[in-house]
Amino acid sequence: MKTKFIRRVTLPFLLAISLLLVGSPTISAAQWFSDVPEGHTHYDGIKSLTEQGIISGYPDHTFKPEQALTRQHGAVLLSNVGEYKEPTDLEVALKDYQDIDKNFKYAKQIAMLTEANVFVGDAKGNFNPEQKLTREQTATVLVKALSLEKLNPEQDVNISLTNVHDVHKKDVQILANLGITKELKDFNPQGAVTRGEFSSFIDRIQRIGHFNLSIMHMNDTHARVGEMPKATTAIKEVREQNPEALLLHAGDVFAGTLYFTEFEGQADMTLMNLMGIDAMVFGNHEFDLGDSENGHQSLANFIKGANFPVLGTNVDFSDDEILSKLVSSTEFTSSPEKGKVHRGVIKEVDGEQVGIFGLTTESAAFVSSPKDVKFNNYVAAAKEAVAYFESQGIDKIIAVNHIGFDSDPTVGNDLLLAEQVDGIDVIVGGHSHTKLNEPVVVDENKNGEKKDPTIIVQADNYLTHLGTLDVEFDEDGVVTRYAGELIPLGDKKEDVTAKRILKPYEKVVNEMYKAEIGATLAFDLPNPRSRGEGDDGDSVRANETALGNLITDGMLSKAKEYDEDTVIALQNGGGIRTDMKAGPVTIGAIMEVLPFGNTLSLVTLTGEELKNTLEHSVRNAPSEEGGFLHVSGMKFTYDSSKPVGERVQTMEVLMNDEYVEIQPDEKYRVTTNAFTARGGDGFEVLGKAYEAGAVQDLGLDDWVNFRDHMIQLGTVAPEIEGRIVDLNRKEK
Repeated sequence: MKTKFIRRVTLPFLLAISLLLVGSPTISAAQWFSDVPEGHTHYDGIKSLTEQGIISGYPDHTFKPEQALTRQHGAVLLSNVGEYKEPTDLEVALKDYQDIDKNFKYAKQIAMLTEANVFVGDAKGNFNPEQKLTREQTATVLVKALSLEKLNPEQDVNISLTNVHDVHKKDVQILANLGITKELKDFNPQGAVTRGEFSSFIDRIQRIGHFNLSIMHMNDTHARVGEMPKATTAIKEVREQNPEALLLHAGDVFAGTLYFTEFEGQADMTLMNLMGIDAMVFGNHEFDLGDSENGHQSLANFIKGANFPVLGTNVDFSDDEILSKLVSSTEFTSSPEKGKVHRGVIKEVDGEQVGIFGLTTESAAFVSSPKDVKFNNYVAAAKEAVAYFESQGIDKIIAVNHIGFDSDPTVGNDLLLAEQVDGIDVIVGGHSHTKLNEPVVVDENKNGEKKDPTIIVQADNYLTHLGTLDVEFDEDGVVTRYAGELIPLGDKKEDVTAKRILKPYEKVVNEMYKAEIGATLAFDLPNPRSRGEGDDGDSVRANETALGNLITDGMLSKAKEYDEDTVIALQNGGGIRTDMKAGPVTIGAIMEVLPFGNTLSLVTLTGEELKNTLEHSVRNAPSEEGGFLHVSGMKFTYDSSKPVGERVQTMEVLMNDEYVEIQPDEKYRVTTNAFTARGGDGFEVLGKAYEAGAVQDLGLDDWVNFRDHMIQLGTVAPEIEGRIVDLNRKEK
């Protein structure tokens, strides 16, 4: 895991150190040194000081870390440390030295350090400028020059001092106590201090008083309960190295597999309790069951059973009969009540307080089924949370967000939050399913002005990875360095305890999954949910797919059984969750494709309303969009290069086995899933129809409709037929 350094010098005396680690260094921080590879003993020290502009290397792109430091160059370096005064009379200041005088190249610097009693001559009265500075001598000059004795803790670290000269023993002990030296068994006191060692010494001194925080994170697990035993193993491995590491979940535990269909969050909650989650934020899918017969009771049961706090900093539960009872009266607390919702929590880590709050995307109001739950402005809520923590003297603040890394700016995202709200040190993100292999740093505000850095992380989705982040804070609570990576979970061994807990849930799911429906897929049906680089790849959220055609054909077929005038079916790409493999089709495979428990709805739209609906579907094209609609019974073309609202070019509906142009004033009977029919994914035309009571819910489960359609087909072999064509993409 590669450490990154924030360009920020944290001790005043280091501001003056420029570049003089001998020679005439010219290399900048942008050009790294060929002789200091990652993993080098002094890599961190050299990297940190180089990026801060404190040290540099040689014209041949080397640093020469093993080169010994001489006394004269040590004096030059240390003369720039602190507030040393230049002697009024160099001749007087250097009178005790026989080998240098006021005309010596570094006379001024040596005189300054001599008057400060940092350097002294030998028994013969010589300064010995070319003599190598030993490690024990370095200990003494560092202690004297930087007043390290004032920082010395009461408890001594166990270090061998048997071969250290008596005059230096106390100072070597201080370096050990402060963690400035790591060589405790053999300090090698008479050995020459090297450029690399001196860099590490200065770097460690710079970090005295700093606080290190380790975070593990996951997001958008979507009922991948079967992967949790592997995740548990990875979590335990991290905690073996750092028992104080926090574990945070950035939302969307619900929906996605048979584990949720059957157990509605209870299987997830049981395994998450075992993992030792420290905090979780509500994802939008946590509210998917709001319009079901039991409302948010399954979510309430999840909250009640969780051994960890669930955060809703910008969520208003006051009008929800079930969830309002679970909101803690203590909004921000260091002692969260089990089974309650909090706006924020305070965790103590290694004696330091860390504030944690959590934001849910405002789009949850229309991309899920929250019923009476409301979502407040995320920026305002974040500012309130930060203000509270800072009022309590807490300057290390984490936002656990389900708003997306770079999602729709009209409802906000992590990048915008980092720019708009000061005081957030770390954002653990979710919602956009973004795989951030390395943390992202935001160190400018919305006006382009420098700000304290905010580190953003997100760990892909579906428990493919466990994210880790190590951050270091200075004495002012500002991040000075960080290192983060994603740990792949695929090859991890399953934790024995987690596997045992999973077993009864797994047994039920496996039985359901294996049941064949009597239909066979002729070939694999891929469901690419994200493109690679560029815009040329296929995506269920951006273009027609064979699976999308199969699903919408099934919807249209089922709807016609109830209303023969139905001519068009629409299915949002974001609701198609996984692919299907060739061979006999099982119930489990079907339910994982359509896991949200949606029902079939009917609505009548004019041709103009249908055009507005399709315009909304392709508004972000060629970028991906969960609301991208797959169709049956019609075909249309659009041009993604045209302005939003003017993209749909042609629309045709299948009438009597012939495609005819859709007329603006004509009315067309349309079927879609209940989520889209209620205006989900921001479809205003459908939402208004729903509010007006013009939507008829047939109460037919979408996965059942899909199953019945495939059973009717027997051998299933859907194709891409040109139902949806981007003219701009086609021209390319």
